[in-house]
Amino acid sequence: MSEKPNVKQAVPFFAVSDMKASLAFYVEGLGFEMAGKWEPDGQIRWCHLQLGGAALMLQEHRTEGHDSWVPECKVGEGVAIAFFCEDAVALYRQFKERGVQASQPRVGNGQWVTEMSDPDGYKLFFESFTDAPEESLLSEVEQ
Repeated sequence: MSEKPNVKQAVPFFAVSDMKASLAFYVEGLGFEMAGKWEPDGQIRWCHLQLGGAALMLQEHRTEGHDSWVPECKVGEGVAIAFFCEDAVALYRQFKERGVQASQPRVGNGQWVTEMSDPDGYKLFFESFTDAPEESLLSEVEQ
C-alpha cells in the first residue's frame, strides 16, 4: 500500500520592511490573494498569499523590542524566485496594466521570461515555454 506524500508544497518566506508596500505590490500589482494573515496589534505582520498554484509568505519584523530584527542590508538582495506559468506574456500585460515595472518578455532557455523586483529587492521571474527563437524580445516577435 502506498502512502500519500506528507509534504505538499514549498512556500518562500520573505522578510519585508513595509508590509503595506509589499501587499500593494503583490495583491494589487501582481494579483495574489490573501489566504491567511496574522494581525497581533491590528496590523498585518504575517500573511500567506496565493496566485494560482503558487504561494508566498511575507512577514514584517518589529524593529524594536524583544522579538525585533533589523537587517544589515536590503532583505531581498540576492534572492530570486521563478514562477512557471501557462502564459508569461499575458501576465506581463496584466502586470503592466496594474502599474508594475516588469521587463519586456525575452526568450531564454526556451521560455518567455519577464522579471521584476518587489519593494525589498526580491527578484521575481514569470516564465512560460515557447517556440520563439532564443533571445527574442516580445516587441520583435509581435511586429
